[in-house]
Amino acid sequence: MIGTGSLAHNRREFIAENVDSDRVQLNICYQNENLKEVYKELFDEAVERYNIGKRKDRQITNYYEKIRQGKQEKLFHEVIFQIGNREDMAVGTVEGDLAVKVLDEYVKDFQKRNPTLRVFGCYLHQDESTPHLHIDFIPYVTDWKGKRNGH
Repeated sequence: MIGTGSLAHNRREFIAENVDSDRVQLNICYQNENLKEVYKELFDEAVERYNIGKRKDRQITNYYEKIRQGKQEKLFHEVIFQIGNREDMAVGTVEGDLAVKVLDEYVKDFQKRNPTLRVFGCYLHQDESTPHLHIDFIPYVTDWKGKRNGH
C-alpha cells in the first residue's frame, strides 16, 4: 500500500482504536527524523542554486512550505509492508514472530537498495492485529539537469 501516511499515527503520538496500548512497547522505531530538517538537508543547496538570478517574487524562500501548500505534490510518501493477515500472521503467534523477523531483516538495507528514496521515518508496529512496517520517505535525485533536486 502506498499513500501519504500519518506521521502522528506511525510515531504513536495518539492511540487509534485498532491499537492495543499494552503492546505499544513492542514497536520498533528504526528511524524518526524531523521532516523539515530532512527537506533542508536534501533541497536547500538546490533551492539556493535555483534562486540565483531570479527576481525576488520568483524565488523559493522555503521549499518545504512550497511543497506543503502545493496542490499536486506530496511532502512525503509512505509504503506499508505486511506479511499475511490477522488470521495467519497475528501478533504474538509463532507465525507473527516470524513476520517480525522477516520485516526486521527486510528493513535493514532498504535505504541502500533504494538510494533515491530518503527514508526519514521507519516503524515496525506490533501493537495492532498483524505486524507491519511503515516506511516514510522523500523521493529525490542528485545531479539532475532540471531546475531542482527532487520530486
